Parts: sequence; structure tokens; C-alpha cells
Amino acid sequence: MKSDDLHTWMEGYIKAWSSNDPEDISRLFAENGRYFTAPYREPWIGRSRIVSGWLGRKDKPGEYAFKYEILGVDKNVGFVRGWTTYHNPPRVYSNLWVIEVNEKGECQAFTEWWMEVE
Repeated sequence: MKSDDLHTWMEGYIKAWSSNDPEDISRLFAENGRYFTAPYREPWIGRSRIVSGWLGRKDKPGEYAFKYEILGVDKNVGFVRGWTTYHNPPRVYSNLWVIEVNEKGECQAFTEWWMEVE
């Protein structure tokens, strides 16, 4: 994976986040992908479980703003720093994502760490 590949994947993620379309979400992840939402929590395993987990806690378009920067890429793993600002109630989160992709560019493992910024 190169930075451009990770940028393309991130743009797909942002599109899926904005649309909450199951097809947009599925397109990002491998059939047996794993999505880690928090430390010590069991990951969502498998594309269909990832989609249902995502939709179970979806954000509505316009509720937030998001920006990110690519920190680096090493072989098939990308590292992204993000900032999510929710509008109502106002709050800001700092995010660190680790994105492992397979040879097709589908996410094999997605790990997110986030914390509220005071």
C-alpha cells in the first residue's frame, strides 16, 4: 500500500460514513475483515457484521465534521490521525486509526482509538 492508496480508502470511508449505505460500507472491508471499536471489546468480524455494527451506531450526515492526516504507511498497514467534531452537543474527538489491507485493497483489520478532547 502507498499513501495514495490509503487516501483513496479514506475517501471511501468518509463517503460510507456520510451515506450509511450498506454497499459503501461493505466495499471497504474484506469478507472476513475485523473492526476493532475499543480496547478489550470483541471486534466485529466479517463484512456483514461490520455493516450491521456500523449501522447500529451510525452518525447522520451534517452532525459532524471530520478531517484527517496520513501519518504513514508500512507494507500493507496505514496509520491515520483524525479529528471528529460533533455539532450537537458540541464535542471533539482525536482519533488514531490503524488500517491493514489485503492484496485487493480491502480492509482486513481496522482498529480505532479515540478520545474526547477537552
